[in-house]
Amino acid sequence: MADLTPNSSFSVTLRLQIPNRIGMLATVTKAIATSGGNFGQIDLIEQTRQISIRDITVDAASTEHAEMIVQAVKVLPDIKLLNVYDRTFNLHRGGKISIVSRIPLKSVSDLAMAYTPGVGRICNAIAENPEEVYNLTIKQNTVAIVTDGSAVLGLGNLGPAAALPVMEGKAMLFKEFAGIDAFPICLATQDTEEIIRTVKNLAPVFGGVNLEDIAAPRCFEIEQRLRAELDIPVFHDDQHGTAIVTLAALFNALKVVHKSMEQIRIVINGAGAAGVAIARLLKKAGAETILMCDSKGIISTSRTDLTDEKREFAVKAQGVLAGAMQGADVFIGVSAPGVLTPEMVRAMAKDPIVFAMANPVPEIQPELIKNDVAVIATGRSDYPNQINNVLAFPGVFRGALDCRAETISILMYLEAASAIASLIKPSDLDKEHIVPSVFDERVVTAVAGAVQRAARQEGIARC
Repeated sequence: MADLTPNSSFSVTLRLQIPNRIGMLATVTKAIATSGGNFGQIDLIEQTRQISIRDITVDAASTEHAEMIVQAVKVLPDIKLLNVYDRTFNLHRGGKISIVSRIPLKSVSDLAMAYTPGVGRICNAIAENPEEVYNLTIKQNTVAIVTDGSAVLGLGNLGPAAALPVMEGKAMLFKEFAGIDAFPICLATQDTEEIIRTVKNLAPVFGGVNLEDIAAPRCFEIEQRLRAELDIPVFHDDQHGTAIVTLAALFNALKVVHKSMEQIRIVINGAGAAGVAIARLLKKAGAETILMCDSKGIISTSRTDLTDEKREFAVKAQGVLAGAMQGADVFIGVSAPGVLTPEMVRAMAKDPIVFAMANPVPEIQPELIKNDVAVIATGRSDYPNQINNVLAFPGVFRGALDCRAETISILMYLEAASAIASLIKPSDLDKEHIVPSVFDERVVTAVAGAVQRAARQEGIARC
């Protein structure tokens, strides 16, 4: 089912020349509203006695919808369309990040210290004591965002160049939310061994590695190997970031419905990187009954097409998603748009919890089941309860870098999830408020603190 809700990812700005007469602007706004556009800002750019030039920002539901809105304005008599700006493309034009020097170079002496000959003293100091690299270079606060472009968002295998805008965006989130310098590394290979070798060769520059948009099952081996062979934190956000925030949301959703983790029946639809990581973390958190489904139905021991990761969650039961949903307490979707039906939801246990996290179009539109569920969450910002990885990964890396953790552990995931969940006061907890906002400034501090405490408890913190 296509989502026809206008949103800012399909936002355009129309620059219009409008006769300066009463009612002319209303004619324009009526045409846009009739076409289903959602208004943003309206700015007056220039005005004379005869004409006014205005920028009108409009959210559409798709590229085609935006074009339909433009055409509706174009045919209006006496209205001149001067330009159309796709706001999303304009935002990305020229890239979204840059490298900025921390110190000014205003004199010969500045240059002599920052570069040759003074920098030679710093090189020797690091050669004599390799640990000094954390004190004297960017390594202490820099993360590599590594992808092979094989699983870009929900778009598929687009390759490294097309993955770059996502990695730039990730770098922005690291900087804006946690003050971490991160840089996109988009590799022109999808060979497991070559990816591992390349990341190991790049590691001296970075204090941590964030793996991103690498397809399963390759991503599992890459992360496992890099963790074993590097002494810096390696974190596959598609797996563990998703799992942490899902667990945090579930902790609070279960409080709303007064159920316990040990007693509930959970159905996870989607058996890729995110689904497997969620299942693993939920088991560590006490979940005992998990049915995992993929596009072929329940992950059953009778199937012969299972990867090692899927086999880990195989059960004796057989059937399709609809069968798995019978009597389930929780549905967690990390799969595809529209795969969940209202009938499946109505077959769940009393006070069901639905996390429909496929993005941008969820497994089921919340409007279709708002009267049938106790709690619903999605991955989108325009519905309550957004399950968004940005609640986890900036704080996880902030904590890991600050204590120089050798790796990132399961205990860190559990503590991070608990920290996120704890930010919702009992008095504020309800069906539409189970996770904090991604803009809540407490999140990174809380998660970073929890990660550091876990690292020290496990003896993997180096400072």
